[in-house]
Amino acid sequence: MEFLSYHRDRPGSLPLREELREEHWSYMDQYAKEMIARGPTLAADGHTPTGSVHIVDLPDPAAARAFAFDEPNHQAGVYRDVLLRRWRNTLGRSMWDFPGGRTGGSRYLVLGLGSGQAADLAVPSDRDGLIAYGPLLSDDGATWLGTAALVRAADPDTARALLTPDRYDAVEVHNWQFGGRPS
Repeated sequence: MEFLSYHRDRPGSLPLREELREEHWSYMDQYAKEMIARGPTLAADGHTPTGSVHIVDLPDPAAARAFAFDEPNHQAGVYRDVLLRRWRNTLGRSMWDFPGGRTGGSRYLVLGLGSGQAADLAVPSDRDGLIAYGPLLSDDGATWLGTAALVRAADPDTARALLTPDRYDAVEVHNWQFGGRPS
């Protein structure tokens, strides 16, 4: 089962986040085989972290909750909240398989939060910029709760246009970059 976990930073927590960097990476190293995508969201300056995205393949919702809430930054109070949803990997690949590579161009996390009739279940025809794409689902996978994508796009408005207008209660677009230990 695939899950998306988005930890949003608490204001003023950057020094603590930096202090815990190695603990965070060591924790994530334990999930290297399960990881589909990872990386920080960033402020408009393109450098200051505002959150952390992890898409992982885990056995069940309980394992996903343990992954999200046992994370060292979460335990220490770096994050103000966590969005944890079941997710379906409609591209069938990890971010490391993205043909566009780790660098070049602007990258975004796009979260469309909704309810009711599912939207945007099919992979968009223009796949070139898609790093990860899929629906957000209830724990049992039966109820559509939105769509999440990691995308390379010219700007936030282009990234937002990936989702069908008026089908979501809210759409968030966050600057994002590939994560993990520096090579």
